[in-house]
Amino acid sequence: MSRIGKLPINIPAGVTVSHENGIVTVKGPKGELSQKVDPSIIMKMENGQITFEIDEKSPVNIKQKQAFHGLYRSLINNMVVGVSEGYKKHMELVGVGYRVSNQGNLIEFSLGYTHPIFLQLPSEVKVETKMERNQNPQIILESCDKQLLGLICAKIRSFRMPEPYKGKGILFKGEVIRRKSGKSAAAK
Repeated sequence: MSRIGKLPINIPAGVTVSHENGIVTVKGPKGELSQKVDPSIIMKMENGQITFEIDEKSPVNIKQKQAFHGLYRSLINNMVVGVSEGYKKHMELVGVGYRVSNQGNLIEFSLGYTHPIFLQLPSEVKVETKMERNQNPQIILESCDKQLLGLICAKIRSFRMPEPYKGKGILFKGEVIRRKSGKSAAAK
């Protein structure tokens, strides 16, 4: 059995969870999410908690069942946390002349290329940009869907990956890039 899969999920006040035809739907104040659950996993809801068990009669390989046990518990837990509290990611642009602005869910990046980069975000994601004097430009993304938020952060980061020589690029707030010395240090 999976150590993560054994842990129960507490359902907070204001969140409703329904399970029909192998699809789990979670509704809360921040939004609504749904996820398909494999039939080899049994989901039980009692006393304000959700628990997961492996169906021993299922024809699926035992290692696969154990992997699904922890996977679906984590996915449902992320959904419950997302619709009740939400997820937030802070990113900053490090580099001379790097700028960011938004109009609604359309973000415009100026990252040292010959042209600006535009990114249209889905309606489930809220974005806020900050440009303050003597500070790096910041992007604050907020959503109830952790998977979608991670995907968008990876897409934004791919426009200018952090590089180890000058430390420029798009970073998560508080991220530390291991710096390398350039050619001059190698020649000595």
